[in-house]
Amino acid sequence: MTSGIFIGGGGPDYGTQQHLSLGYANRHGLIAGATGTGKTVTLQILAEGFSKAGVPVFLSDVKGDLSGLAKAGSASHKLHTPFTERAETIGFADYIYEAFPVTFWDLFGDQGHPVRTTVSEMGPLLLARLLELTEAQEGILNIAFRLADEDGLPLLDLKDLQSLLVWIGENAKDLSLRYGNVSSASIGAIQRRLLVLENQGGAGLFGEPALALSDLMRVGTDGKGQINILAADKLMGAPGLYATFLLWLLSELFEELPEVGDPDKPKLVFFFDEAHLLFDDAPKALVDKVEQVARLIRSKGVGVYFITQNPADVPEDILGQLGNRIQHALRAFTAKDRKELRLAAETYRENPAFETEEAIREVGVGEAVTSMLQKKGVPGVVERTLIRPPSSQLGPITKAERAEIMVASDMAGKYDEPVDRKSAFEILKQRADQAAAEAAEAEEKAEEATPFEREFNAARRYNGTRVSRSTSRASRRQSKSLGGAVASAVIKELSGTTGRRLVRGILGGLFKGR
Repeated sequence: MTSGIFIGGGGPDYGTQQHLSLGYANRHGLIAGATGTGKTVTLQILAEGFSKAGVPVFLSDVKGDLSGLAKAGSASHKLHTPFTERAETIGFADYIYEAFPVTFWDLFGDQGHPVRTTVSEMGPLLLARLLELTEAQEGILNIAFRLADEDGLPLLDLKDLQSLLVWIGENAKDLSLRYGNVSSASIGAIQRRLLVLENQGGAGLFGEPALALSDLMRVGTDGKGQINILAADKLMGAPGLYATFLLWLLSELFEELPEVGDPDKPKLVFFFDEAHLLFDDAPKALVDKVEQVARLIRSKGVGVYFITQNPADVPEDILGQLGNRIQHALRAFTAKDRKELRLAAETYRENPAFETEEAIREVGVGEAVTSMLQKKGVPGVVERTLIRPPSSQLGPITKAERAEIMVASDMAGKYDEPVDRKSAFEILKQRADQAAAEAAEAEEKAEEATPFEREFNAARRYNGTRVSRSTSRASRRQSKSLGGAVASAVIKELSGTTGRRLVRGILGGLFKGR
């Protein structure tokens, strides 16, 4: 058998056997096709193949079916009944049932170990995308991140960001002189979007302990790569949160992993299911970032595979970088569908044995039109392929089986309990408390002072200069008629409730920036 991951093929109605070369697996790939044509099974067999080759995998389980990777398939299972026959048809001689090492993750902490990152690590660009902010609101968010960096205010969770936005609103006038207009309306809009995110359960994504990328790149003692499965069935209710989290994870891999050139096999393979959610209504800056990451991350040893219903869901500049392609059936019911089908067919290297456009339209469930990179990264001739059966269970495992796997996992207990260390919220609260205490102390001292001291201090504040002890008696008598009268009026006002409010207001303004 050719070196690499066996995809399928064989039989009288199909082309030669198709293999995904491990040496070119980090050149990225595409799995496309209409609903119900077999994309999930294709994703499952690729995850199995990479794991057996010692390559860790990260994938999202949108429908809840991929948990079956943790359990060996069975001939008695109703969904596995035709698989033995299929294996014989395509020449899959060493087909066996086996389980694979799986770690379950969940942003909500229900169906897997919690996954967290910090607000600072997410960054203003991705956070603005997550919150669906306008350009002006994104500008305020950038100011918040700049101030946090300059003033040593760690932004770990949402309450850190919320408290910093409150501080920015209170000091908007001074900040506007330095950063441009700081609108209270924009700050309020951001706060409301943060509230919506909390209501969607997104607050659990932010905090510590943050996910360590090394925990996604483990290889077991048996040589199999760990398959990391993110529970995404509930997460799909907040598609913006889903897409932003996966893009953040991809960006973190790009920024933290060292350059490795062209390795013999990837260090990690990343599957991005429902890829259209990443690009729908995405601003150009975000699409450019995805393109940059996709173009350069392969040199870090990471392969990225997009799974979507139609290749047209992926921007053309990114689609051109996806060398390994598995195209399940596309249906053409409208003129737009026919145009997209024709464009999809034109991206393949032609096979004189059949029309690619016709084959994409006609392949059945579990079949696909495939093209894999060959020597020197040249795309292979398109072939009609019967996808091989999975070795693991087709369909989900039970809740009890999932819980048992989670308890036995190396990650058990590492991320379960959140840690709330001192950060922006606590620091700003401490500064506010200190300013309030100092203001109260100053007010108490003012009330305890003798009438002469209060008159003397009031006169100093009024005149703005220290009264000289060497002043002549004539000068004091002369000033008594006007200055003394004004000072007496000021003292009387400061001794009342309005005066105390004024003192607190002055002192609060002085200490607010500390």
